[in-house]
Amino acid sequence: MLTERHLGGLLPQPAGKGVFVFSFGTLVFVNCASTDVMDVISYFKKLDKNLADFKWVEYTDDYRLVVDSAAAEVDVGYDEMVVPSEEPYYLEIIAVALAKSTALDRIEDGLSNIFDNVEVFISQLKKGNLNISDEKLAALSGRILSYRYSSISYIMILDRPDVVWRSAEAASVYSDLEHLFELPDRYEKITHKTETLLDIIEVFADLYHAKRGTRLEWAVIILFIFEIVLTLVESIWPF
Repeated sequence: MLTERHLGGLLPQPAGKGVFVFSFGTLVFVNCASTDVMDVISYFKKLDKNLADFKWVEYTDDYRLVVDSAAAEVDVGYDEMVVPSEEPYYLEIIAVALAKSTALDRIEDGLSNIFDNVEVFISQLKKGNLNISDEKLAALSGRILSYRYSSISYIMILDRPDVVWRSAEAASVYSDLEHLFELPDRYEKITHKTETLLDIIEVFADLYHAKRGTRLEWAVIILFIFEIVLTLVESIWPF
């Protein structure tokens, strides 16, 4: 968590602003304008030259935290959460849920692109052709496993922030946010999609290996016939 103290030399007006930095590559900005967002990203780019260079943020979402002393209890809505008083963990649990949801958006789009790629091979298969190599099969399998690994290990969809184990109210609010952003359901869908894709890739691999095995068998048969012909030629016209 970068507070206004950390952002003092980075943003022109850091008061009341903050940035949550997550290990799976998602940033959550608190009270930041679009210019502040790009300033922070540009600063991170200077720290690590390996970061992707982009001029706009492709996957974004926003959520409001409203403090209303007239509110009787915490109300978690689709666009905002209204609380009677500000607690330090509200921002953290909102940031965690928002970060995971946005990261899932990227994974879901990536899986959709893989389905589009696989559809091309399925169309070829309907015509009796399968133009796919071991390298393409390995690359597709790697991409599928990468998305599945990211959702489990990096994004840690099934894990909850530490604060929920220390506060019953925090646990209740985070549970509401989990269901609001449909994190468990989307994780299950990602798991199902990756399993389906891996099953399809396995079929492609079996067909490809069977096709290659047939080619090898024909090569052996041709060599055997050639050897027979060569033997006959040598017996008729000895050298």
